[in-house]
Amino acid sequence: MKLKQWIAGCAGAAALLQASAVIAANVDISAHDVGGQVSGEKGPEAGVWVIAETKDLPTKYAKIVVTDDQGRYVIPDLPDASYKVWVRGYGLIDSAQVDARPGKLVDFTVKGVASAGAAAQLYPGMYWYSMLDIPAPSEFPGTGDKGNKMPDTMKSQAQWVDTVKNGCQSCHALGSRGIREVPKMFSEGHDSQEAWAMRTQAGQAMEYMAVVLGSMGPEKAYSLFAKWTDRIAEGELPFDKPERPKGVERNVVYTEWDWASPTHYQHDAISTDKRNPTVNANGLIYGSPEESTDLIPTLDPVKNVAATIKEPYLDPNTPSSADAPRGTSAYWGDEAIWDGHTSIHNVIMDEQGKVWFTARLRPPENPDYCKQGSSHPSAKVDPQATSVRQLSRFDPVTGKWDMINTCFSTHHLYFAHDANDTLWMSAGGPTLGGGIVGWLNVKQFRETHDGVAAQGWTPLVIDTNGNGKRDAYVGPKDPLDPAKDKRVMASFYGVMPSPVDDSIWGQSMDRGFSRIDQPGYIIRVVPGPDPANTALAEIYQPPEGTFGPRGIDIGFDGVVWTALSSGHLASFDRRLCKGPLNGPSTAEGKQCPEGWKVYRMPGPQFRGLDPKGSANHAYYLWVDRYNILGLGANVPIASANGGESLLALVNGEFVTLRVPYPLGFFTKNVDGRIDDASAGWKGRGIWTTSGTRANFHGEGGKDAYPKVFKVQMRPDPLAH
Repeated sequence: MKLKQWIAGCAGAAALLQASAVIAANVDISAHDVGGQVSGEKGPEAGVWVIAETKDLPTKYAKIVVTDDQGRYVIPDLPDASYKVWVRGYGLIDSAQVDARPGKLVDFTVKGVASAGAAAQLYPGMYWYSMLDIPAPSEFPGTGDKGNKMPDTMKSQAQWVDTVKNGCQSCHALGSRGIREVPKMFSEGHDSQEAWAMRTQAGQAMEYMAVVLGSMGPEKAYSLFAKWTDRIAEGELPFDKPERPKGVERNVVYTEWDWASPTHYQHDAISTDKRNPTVNANGLIYGSPEESTDLIPTLDPVKNVAATIKEPYLDPNTPSSADAPRGTSAYWGDEAIWDGHTSIHNVIMDEQGKVWFTARLRPPENPDYCKQGSSHPSAKVDPQATSVRQLSRFDPVTGKWDMINTCFSTHHLYFAHDANDTLWMSAGGPTLGGGIVGWLNVKQFRETHDGVAAQGWTPLVIDTNGNGKRDAYVGPKDPLDPAKDKRVMASFYGVMPSPVDDSIWGQSMDRGFSRIDQPGYIIRVVPGPDPANTALAEIYQPPEGTFGPRGIDIGFDGVVWTALSSGHLASFDRRLCKGPLNGPSTAEGKQCPEGWKVYRMPGPQFRGLDPKGSANHAYYLWVDRYNILGLGANVPIASANGGESLLALVNGEFVTLRVPYPLGFFTKNVDGRIDDASAGWKGRGIWTTSGTRANFHGEGGKDAYPKVFKVQMRPDPLAH
C-alpha cells in the first residue's frame, strides 16, 4: 500500500497507474487470467467493463467482464497471446490500453468524462433514437400529399412506431453514430431533408428502404428524421441515461471473435440443436449471410479459426443482390459490396449435426408440382405459383449439400419434437407467404431423398363455425358464414413447434411491417392427421395498448413468448383462457386477454407516447429451456438491438446484458450450447452474431468485421 501511496503522490500518477502491475487486494487469478482493480477519482469504479483484445490468434479475439462493487475484475481463461487491456464505463473516458499477457495483474486509474455530451457517446442507440419525434395520434390516418404527407394506409401512431422499429431499426441501428450523424457526402450543399433522401437511396439496401419509406410517406419521414439529426448536430442530448450493470449483470463474461468480412453482414448463427443443446459440443458455429454473400461463415471457437463454406444453388439464373439497384454509398462509393444469390436468412442444426438453411435456390417461378392442376396433396388445397426462398442441408462430415426445392417461401425454421423430426418453416410475412405455413417430413426425406413428396403446406383456417374440425372456408376478406370456417391471411414470421404438445406456434407481423390491413397475431396451429386438409388455427392479438409482435418461442412450461414493438416482452399462456377458443367470436383474435402478461422493456419512451411502453425494441427472442445461461430454466432472452443488449426476464425483472465493445451491438437471435455439462458455467454459454446490415455504422467503421459473441454467467464477478 505504501508503494501505491508513493506513486499516487508523484506527477503523472494516473498515467503510471494505468500501466502498473500492482497486485490488487483480494484478486486471485490463474496463469490464464488477467485481473486487477479499477479506481477513479472517488474510489473504486463498480459496474464498468474491462476489455482484453488480441490480434495474435487466427482471428481477432476479445473478452469482456464487469467490475464488482470494489472495482475488482477477473478476465478468465484467455488463450495465450499478448492483449491490449482497457476500461470502458458510463461516465468515464476510455482508459489507455495496457499491454498484458495472461497471468498478469493490472490496475487502472480512470478519469471521468468532461461533459454530458462526451458521456452520451457511450449510450445505447435507443437513448438517441428515442429523441425522434413521432407524429401525434391526431395526425392519423394518412391523408396523402395534399394533407399530412402520409399514405392512407398509415392508419395510426402505433403503426408508425411499428414501422420505424420493424422496418428501419430491425436492419440498421438507428441510434448508432453512423445513423445519428449524416455523412458530409450527403449534407454538404444540401438541406437536411435532401440529405436524408440521398442517404436512404445509397448502397444496396435502397430498394427495401424505398418500400418502407413509401409506407410511411417519404416526405414526412425525411422531415422527421432530418429534424432529429439537426437537433443532435446542434448539441441536443438524450433526455435519459442508462445505469451501470448491477447485481448479476456483473457476473457476465462476453467472448468475441471476428468472422466473415467487413462487407458481409450476418443475419443469424447456430451452434447446436435447440432440442438437445449437447449436439455439436465445441464444434463450429455457422452463420447465415442473407443478401450479402453466398459464403457461409464458420467459427472454430476452440482453435479460434474463422473460415467459410459456399452455399450452392440450383439455377444459374438465380438473381443476385449485386443486380439490385443501388446508389453511391458514403462508405463504399459505387462498389457492390453484396453479391449474394442465395439470400440465406436463417440456419438451424438437427440432432445429427447437419446444418439446414433457408436459402434462395432459383428464380421465384415455382415448378409445376406446386401449381394449379398438380397432384401434390398440398397443391390440391392451395396451389403456389411462386416462392422466394427454399431449403438446403449441409453435412459437415461429407461436405455434401442437399437442395430441397420448396413450393412455399421459407424464412425461419425449427424442428418439431415428433417422430418425423418435422421441420416447420415460416414465410416471413403476408406479402411473401400467401397465408400458409410449410413443413418438411425430415424422416421421410432422409429415407427417400424425395424433397417433393416430403414437403407440404397448409392455409391457416380458423374454426369459426365451432364444430371442432376443418370444413370448407370463406376467404380472409369474406364475411363469416355460420356453416363454414374462415381463412386468415396471417403468414408466419416467427415459427416454433411446442415442446409440450403437437401444436405449432407462429407470429405474424403488424400493419407497420407487413403493409396489409390487419394487426399482428400469435397463431396456434394443430396440424391434425393430414395437415394440408385438417390443420386448424387460432389467432390471438396482443393486449389493448400494446402492438407489434415479432419473434416467438416456447418454454418447457408451455408458455409462449413474443417481443412487441410497443416496447414490451409478452407471454401468453393458453391454459389461462376462460372463454371459447373457436366459433365466430374468435375470428378477430381478441379472445383470451387473460392469457397475456406484458413486461415493459427498460429504457426511455419516445416523448409524448404512452410511458407504459418503451422506445426499446427486440428483433427476436429465445427461451433458455435448459438454463444454459444460468439465470433459470425457461427464461426468455430478447435480442434488444435498440438497447444494444440481451434482455433476460428473470422472475418478472429484466437483467440487461449490454455488450459495450464495439459500440453498436446489434443481434437478431441467440441459441445456447452445452459443451461440457460437468464443467459448470465454463462448459456452457449462449451464442449470437452481429445482425446489423451495416457494421460500418458502428465502432470501427469500414474496418469492422461481424462478430460471433459467446455470453456466459459466472457465479460472481471474480470467478475463474
